[in-house]
Amino acid sequence: MKEIDTLDWQHITEDLHNKGYGLIDQVLSKDECDQLITSYNEPVHYRKTIVMERYRFGLGEYKYFQYPLPAVIQHLRESIYSKLAPVANKWMQVLNINQHYPAVFRDFQTQCHKKQQTKPTVLILKYGEGGHNTLHQDLYGDIFFPIQLVIFLSEPGKDYQGGEFVLTQQTPRAQSKAIVLKPKKGDILLFTTNFKPVKGTKGYYRVNMKHGVSEVQSGSRYTLGIIFHDALS
Repeated sequence: MKEIDTLDWQHITEDLHNKGYGLIDQVLSKDECDQLITSYNEPVHYRKTIVMERYRFGLGEYKYFQYPLPAVIQHLRESIYSKLAPVANKWMQVLNINQHYPAVFRDFQTQCHKKQQTKPTVLILKYGEGGHNTLHQDLYGDIFFPIQLVIFLSEPGKDYQGGEFVLTQQTPRAQSKAIVLKPKKGDILLFTTNFKPVKGTKGYYRVNMKHGVSEVQSGSRYTLGIIFHDALS
């Protein structure tokens, strides 16, 4: 795994401010990705399994990890949060939202737990042929962090065909914009949980965004999602 502190956070931050997402190449090795895929079939790691079609979320399956998280995931959650907290606070400031995010992840987690949000939201997702994920936002309670990430564990074009990551941007009084991305195995994609600020002629305004996955044409697609806020259930 690449050292999180050595990444170009100035460039990543600029992308988050300008686009609402940022791509980091090859953070995890092939072996690390394969180990996480293998762990999908080890029930000891998980608290809950969701079959997506039961809830009309799409077609596929995902599993929520239980605490304690595997060490590599806990490290990523804590170290990346500390890099993103200044970005999140800047967004709240320019949008005049009365919310401040602590510099350290464990302090933010304490805020969640005070609101009875105590269940881990880190999850691993599996899609087969025909699999997809409808456009959505990952909000699990009153407390949420406005940026999350997904780690791509499978190689597009080799392990699966199709299955692009899709972001939609809904600007007020305008048509929605679609952003289609296809990161490689080991890449991390940071993206807004539900909105980002955009500067207009009269100051900043809020642009809502959703994310999903297009249909997998063949093969198997695995990803790991790290959401920083915990859930009520």
